[in-house]
Amino acid sequence: MTRYLLAILLCLGAGSLSARQVQVHINADQGGPTINKNIYGHFAEHLGRCIYGGFYVGDDNTEIPNTNGVRNDVVEALKDLKVPVLRWPGGCFADTYHWMDGIGPKEDRPTIVNQWWGGVTEDNSFGTHDFLNMCEMLDAEPYLAANVGSGEVKELADWVQYVNHDGTSPMADLRRENGREEPWQVTYWGVGNEMWGCGGNMTPEYYANLYKQYATFMTDWSNSSNLFRIASGANVADYHWTEVLMRDIPKHLIEGVALHSYSFVEWNEKGPATGFSEAQYFSTMETALRMEELVTRHSTIMDKYDPEKRIALVVDEWGGWYNVEEGTNPGFLYQQNTMRDAMIAGTTLNIFNNHADRVRMANLAQTINVLQAVILTEDEKMLLTPTYHVMKMYNVHQDATLLPLSISSGAQYEFEGKSLPAVSGSASVNEEGAIHISLVNIDADEAQEVTVNLRGTDNKKVSGTILKAANLTDHNTFDNPDKVQPVAYKDFKRKGESMTLQLPPFSVVVLKVE
Repeated sequence: MTRYLLAILLCLGAGSLSARQVQVHINADQGGPTINKNIYGHFAEHLGRCIYGGFYVGDDNTEIPNTNGVRNDVVEALKDLKVPVLRWPGGCFADTYHWMDGIGPKEDRPTIVNQWWGGVTEDNSFGTHDFLNMCEMLDAEPYLAANVGSGEVKELADWVQYVNHDGTSPMADLRRENGREEPWQVTYWGVGNEMWGCGGNMTPEYYANLYKQYATFMTDWSNSSNLFRIASGANVADYHWTEVLMRDIPKHLIEGVALHSYSFVEWNEKGPATGFSEAQYFSTMETALRMEELVTRHSTIMDKYDPEKRIALVVDEWGGWYNVEEGTNPGFLYQQNTMRDAMIAGTTLNIFNNHADRVRMANLAQTINVLQAVILTEDEKMLLTPTYHVMKMYNVHQDATLLPLSISSGAQYEFEGKSLPAVSGSASVNEEGAIHISLVNIDADEAQEVTVNLRGTDNKKVSGTILKAANLTDHNTFDNPDKVQPVAYKDFKRKGESMTLQLPPFSVVVLKVE
């Protein structure tokens, strides 16, 4: 009997050790940098049904309510999301796109074969005017990605003049002929895309020289037009690429360096978007959480050449990438969106928030019907994905002040001998003094008890929102579009400076303390 009792006590002791409480410490009186709202940016490429059939249904469409061809329900949803910046037209497509083919009377525009994505022929009916006018409808800043791979310096210089020049010039006059009197004053410009791959398979040394040539002719001596020029950056952990760009490009010619990194099971065997196993989920989260290392190491290289942190790290492609849905065009990259994607979104945005001193823009790939989309459409139907809900929950951090947050925890998500930190978080305070805390529990099975120690504030009132589901693979469909959606969160107890709360498995919580 004594031996059995001892065994029971040992088991209970081991259990208490494995369930150590998660401690989160936040200093509300020690604000850091501003979390740039553009961290919550999006990406819309001419790829599959992102533009045609997603954003744009044609201005002669009488079945789907639209304004100048752009779906009204999409505009409303993205305005609710507070999309701050939208990248277009690519992606790989950008380095095959010639912008002048997309202006003027639509019936006179030439077609283009989308060689990268499905080999489909597009009619160029959605072009510069359509995109920039749509951004005005969305209250979003446009981010134009220029063609360096197959274009010319003059082509980009003319594009800048066409959309920005307010005086008399050939391109400004042409814009007026095409129906737009006032310039759009586009700030953000990508100088090529993935120049190490589909943009031309270049070396960083070659591209750095090419970039300098293009950037020189985009503006004047002083960059008085205040363009924000973004160099095509590294593929994941290619730190040499970042080193060369930061070393070789004069600082007066560059405002941002890009970085691309996706989350997946294995690159050559990405697995399904919905019917995935826990092993596939764990592998996906391994690549997602690697973003912390990538941002840290690329930032360290940038600090070496730019200690004042004037140049931004721009993560203008990120998100989950899986096999396409069965029966769809492999080149269209159409995939469903589950609670796994909500975990990717929540943890990644926490990483970006916590690195707001260097990360000042990021663009989720992609907005509609492609990869980790926030919106899916099917004819007249539209649904919002779990990723949409996370980004809407998190938009309270936009342009708020980052608060120092630390997590001390033995809580690990363990699977087949490997482990990942179970809980991630970030916090901010807005101009009104309200504090927002975002927390994610990625564990597929175990809830986490979290104690939040909030110091340096007299704020008392606490409210919250949670996104959770019964299964990791749960997702919204056109037959059941509201299966996964946020609800009010009340599973917390406040005592002095501390709050104790329960985070269910694979859940996202945002707290407001005011």
